[in-house]
Amino acid sequence: MNAMLKAAVWILVCTASAATSWAQSYPTKSVRLILPFPPGGPTDLLGRQIAQKLAEQIGQPVVAENRPGAGGNLGTEVAAKSPPDGYTIVIASNILAISPHLYKKLNYDPIKDLTPVSQVAQVPNVFICHPSIPARNLKELVAAARKAPGKLSFSSGGMGTGQHLAGEMFKSFSKLDTVHVPYKGSGVAMLAMMGGEVDWMVIGVPPAIPHIQSGKVRALAALSAERLVVLPNVPTSKESGFPGYEVTSWYGIMAPAHTPRDIVTKLNAELAKAVTAPDTRERLVGGGFDPKTTTPEQFGEFIKTETVRYGNIIREAKLEVQP
Repeated sequence: MNAMLKAAVWILVCTASAATSWAQSYPTKSVRLILPFPPGGPTDLLGRQIAQKLAEQIGQPVVAENRPGAGGNLGTEVAAKSPPDGYTIVIASNILAISPHLYKKLNYDPIKDLTPVSQVAQVPNVFICHPSIPARNLKELVAAARKAPGKLSFSSGGMGTGQHLAGEMFKSFSKLDTVHVPYKGSGVAMLAMMGGEVDWMVIGVPPAIPHIQSGKVRALAALSAERLVVLPNVPTSKESGFPGYEVTSWYGIMAPAHTPRDIVTKLNAELAKAVTAPDTRERLVGGGFDPKTTTPEQFGEFIKTETVRYGNIIREAKLEVQP
């Protein structure tokens, strides 16, 4: 028995030593960063900046890979089912907290199948419309919609996305009869609106800024507590007569469950270094992002809190999506 016990202890010591050595040498090859939405949206813009900075820091390529579909759940599922070795990570967003309440069945569990690494940014949303709509603010949009019930439509980056939910919240607040048209990503949804296929949408500030400034879309309200530095002339939702209609998107990095703790810790430190680097921070802030850093535990607790919050919103609005 003593010999067997000693052998078992020796195996555990060797295994722990090997795992520590492996984590210390990580990474030894390229890292895949999955972006669960198509090019052109906030996830893509943010993810590519982080991938570029991480690659500079760790000395290995960080390949940003767009894997859109199912409102962001397809790419997230790919990450959740990847080997837990630190070489596949995913940029996650509000969908982690929204999807469990909207879909009767998900092919992954946001809590059990993924490990939080760090939150990296928050992004205020802006309510925009096509310039042909005779509205300069939210109240005027509501008035125009009520003159033509069921005629106005809004786009989103897909069923069950934060944009979809933000649109449904506005419908609920204003008692509007307006049609939801989902697209495969927020960038595509905005192009559709710019092309006149739909009338309005809610989207993160970063991809909207150049189109607002060029006059291709009209900003009606910033869905934030205060006016935005990058859009100082756009009133808040509260100033527009819709107090409580504040929608902020958040983004963070997740790894497959059971990724070694040492690797998660190393990734967390590199992400904190990346988003606080002066050059990266300047680009992010200038593009409408609010850089954030957290511990893995803080990000995990934040996701749980958001899951409860969105659950209450979705139940009140009686929303449900079939994948």
